[in-house]
Amino acid sequence: MSEMSNHRLQDTLDVLFEPGHELTPNKWLYQEGAYAAKESVTLIGPRSRVISNLRILGPCRDLNQVELAYTDAISLGFDIPIRMSGDVAGTPGCMLMGPNGYFKMDEGVIRAQPHVHMHPNDADFYDVKHLDIMKMKVHSPCSVTFDNIVVRVDESFNLEAHIDTDEGNACGLKPDTFCELIK
Repeated sequence: MSEMSNHRLQDTLDVLFEPGHELTPNKWLYQEGAYAAKESVTLIGPRSRVISNLRILGPCRDLNQVELAYTDAISLGFDIPIRMSGDVAGTPGCMLMGPNGYFKMDEGVIRAQPHVHMHPNDADFYDVKHLDIMKMKVHSPCSVTFDNIVVRVDESFNLEAHIDTDEGNACGLKPDTFCELIK
């Protein structure tokens, strides 16, 4: 399955599910407090094509956002920019369908900027600061170096690089593949 995530305002959950609905954690993610919820929605794209079972990531945030892999965006008919999470101004919107209704997002569909989460201790080790740019070399049978990995530093972060499934599949990335961060 393509890697997609969406972040929801509580008001949006009320429309898609029911008033007062709370997300139910299904799988805890590597970043503290983050999880893939049991709840999912259907995304309807500009070409009237859909992606069903679009997993919601929790907890609820202060914006509506959907992150799509590039091939999914093309298939659905989106021309989406690469953006950092939360930078949704001027991006395309979409229609979401849940078990209780439809929600029209006016903006918020993006392709996630490849980035690496770091605790300040990790940033010190790599001699980088928040929003610096690094490279990430993936050592695989189809090795690739990603040039524009944005550094995100926060006390709550665990060291973890985020690329989408298109990028991971292109270089044969597997769970045990050695990856090297380069300043």
